[in-house]
Amino acid sequence: MRGVNQKMLIQQLKQLEQDGIVTRTVYPEVPPRVEYSLTDLGKALGPSMTALIDWAFLRRETLGLDGA
Repeated sequence: MRGVNQKMLIQQLKQLEQDGIVTRTVYPEVPPRVEYSLTDLGKALGPSMTALIDWAFLRRETLGLDGA
């Protein structure tokens, strides 16, 4: 993924796994492949996350997220 610090991404995914938000599946392939999936708990966060994103979008200028 472009623009994403690899170390930070790995740390965040590990934390999400520990919190039960995602599951990690490692496939025995060459090169190695890892897949992350939302758990039921992670899926249940969807509506709350959508509401938070909508809230932030409406206030993007006030929050300094308008790209200016």
